[in-house]
Amino acid sequence: MKKTIKLAVVAALALGATSAFATNGDHLIGLGAKARGMGGTGIGMGHGAESALANPAMITSVKSTKVSFGGTIFMPKVSYEMKATDTAMGPGAMPAGTVMADGDSASDMNMIPEVSIASKVTDNFYAGVGMWGTAGMGVDYRGLGGMEMVTNLQLMQFGVPLAYKVSGFSVGITPILQYGALDINYKYDSDADGATDSTSGEGVAQDLAFGYTLGAAYEMSGLTLGLVYKSPIEMDYKGQLSTATAPFVGFGIFPAAMSDKLEQPAEIGVGASYVMDEHTIAIDYKQIKWSSAKGYKEFNWDDQDVVAIGYEYATKGWALRAGYNYASQPIKDAGAIQANSSMTPTDYAGNALNTFNLLGFPATVESHITLGGTYDISETTSLDVAYVYAPETSTTLETMAYDTDGNPANGTSGGSETTVKQSQNSVSVQINYAF
Repeated sequence: MKKTIKLAVVAALALGATSAFATNGDHLIGLGAKARGMGGTGIGMGHGAESALANPAMITSVKSTKVSFGGTIFMPKVSYEMKATDTAMGPGAMPAGTVMADGDSASDMNMIPEVSIASKVTDNFYAGVGMWGTAGMGVDYRGLGGMEMVTNLQLMQFGVPLAYKVSGFSVGITPILQYGALDINYKYDSDADGATDSTSGEGVAQDLAFGYTLGAAYEMSGLTLGLVYKSPIEMDYKGQLSTATAPFVGFGIFPAAMSDKLEQPAEIGVGASYVMDEHTIAIDYKQIKWSSAKGYKEFNWDDQDVVAIGYEYATKGWALRAGYNYASQPIKDAGAIQANSSMTPTDYAGNALNTFNLLGFPATVESHITLGGTYDISETTSLDVAYVYAPETSTTLETMAYDTDGNPANGTSGGSETTVKQSQNSVSVQINYAF
């Protein structure tokens, strides 16, 4: 049965599994075109069937039954430049400022599917079902020299939202089955001579695991307040993190190779919205607990505070939306030590950790500017669209030290720094049918 479910999910992901994505860490800022058009807000504002993961208590905004299906075309632009930072520390050493490797990631487009259904079963009870691409991240630096990393993390969640509402107060829960796939491969030219010195890769690993989202909301006189909690979901990607980190154990990053557990972190959030005639303003705050999530805490990720603001103008037959979403990047400097002639292998620890974070999993974007709208095709059918733009960020860290003669133990090492630039564009389209 487990194998059958995996095959079904892989078939769904085949819409576009050539790349991965990242926004708030590795999470999309919002699910569904309505939420994405309003900066990802949805904890204190109902978006119908698509509220199942943002706050299941808000599926109570459906009047009867609503079906929403569509997807997001996600287009990240990621590039890197690795430069030498030390001059002439041994035979063949590069002058400071020499570009060792650079180029653009080939992972520049992905299709993320979504299907949501919610129904008013009784006057007080609501239920639904859905499938959403929720998170992911990755790069493809094949053929660019240096550390040629290819990484791809993709997550999809299946959920059954259940909600109960009475006298303006509603509570909800969405039990979740999460599917994940992770692939980490790299080649490394440690002395920058154009020849590969080491390789790592086990092929794609997959896993299924359970979690849940809890939500509550209260509505009064145009004001809606919401609260949500998302459980951590622990995934086990056999042979991925353990194989990728094993070559660096001697450099002091870990006492042993990492385990293959990579946990999607817990989240807690609050939100509010206020309706004034045709105008609605919404604001969300949530914290993503990267620093306590297995795998991410070993990679030294920080918790993220995410703030989202959205606006909607809705009238009969159409609506316009705009929003803004901000979260500082979770990647922090691991305390890399600039190379010098007396370096020992353990001095490379911070540099290597920065390399994995910045090259392999560049969760570096921070701001998102969003626009969206709805057009009612008929009394039962509507079309939602949204556009999200993440302005370019530039992040520079000290990364892997390189050795100038193939023997890092003899004091002929040089340092390097890597700059990663990233911007993103995405377009979401969604059809809704109410009956």
